Amino acid sequence: MGRLSKMLKVKGKFLPVTCKPDWLLKQLRKANSGLKTTDSLATSNLIRRLSLNTVCEEARCPNRGICYSNKTATFLILGDICTRNCSFCNVNGGIPRVVDESEPERIADAVKTLGIKHVVITSVTRDDLLDGGAKQFAKTINVLRNRIDGITIEVLTPDFKGSKDSLSIVVAAKPDIYAHNIETVERLYPSVRNRAVYKRSLVLLRDIKSMNSKITTKSGFMLGLGEEHSEILQTLYDLKEAGCDIVTIGQYLSPSKAHHPVIRYASEEEFTYWGEIARKLCFKAVFSAPLVRSSFALTVLR
Repeated sequence: MGRLSKMLKVKGKFLPVTCKPDWLLKQLRKANSGLKTTDSLATSNLIRRLSLNTVCEEARCPNRGICYSNKTATFLILGDICTRNCSFCNVNGGIPRVVDESEPERIADAVKTLGIKHVVITSVTRDDLLDGGAKQFAKTINVLRNRIDGITIEVLTPDFKGSKDSLSIVVAAKPDIYAHNIETVERLYPSVRNRAVYKRSLVLLRDIKSMNSKITTKSGFMLGLGEEHSEILQTLYDLKEAGCDIVTIGQYLSPSKAHHPVIRYASEEEFTYWGEIARKLCFKAVFSAPLVRSSFALTVLR
């Protein structure tokens, strides 16, 4: 589980932090080594040249080197400033800029240049917009379909504050996979996702299926935030009950000392255990390992 190293004060409470185990450090070093490859640098340069944002960069994803060296990335639309301030996330919070109408075309340029076959589009949360950014998701999907033959599209959206009208705009654009992450167990929402609602996220996943049963739904959550065994099991039950097809489980890695601390590092055996449980619950696909991230599994493995 890792050695107890110190206590950090977060919102008036002292919480334990554990040191990264050696096996995890080795995995992180291996993943980061991909950042120096020729393909990785070319991907990074292209993204900068087209003035695009990626969750790979903004969220400090540990798999950035692997994805970039495979000439793929998870594109972050609607800017790089989020209207929420979740304690686990590295994306900057604040007042977002005006929506960039040319962004979908530039994303299509990047996808075509890189030869990406399966693209993932996510966004910051835009509670400042009436539709929560749903129209930009739909526009991006449509531009990609019109310009690139045979592309499969996965979207990872915020909760749109529970708006079914916004959700229906994205569903009507017919992404191949619609993802929305539950992120953590219900009890931890006040400290981890204080402006999100656990049950609202489950309703969103259920509503996707009711609007279009052919769309594959996906969700993911992290271990290491302070969840208990029974709560992890309940979360898997809840996702299955909501009609979720694919589930991802990964290790939480705190972006900085100002973020929610890592309460523990789950062992590789525990990730295998939860993967087996999820498969017994008959999810169509399960990805459970320390460095698994919601968009990483399919973009690299497809």
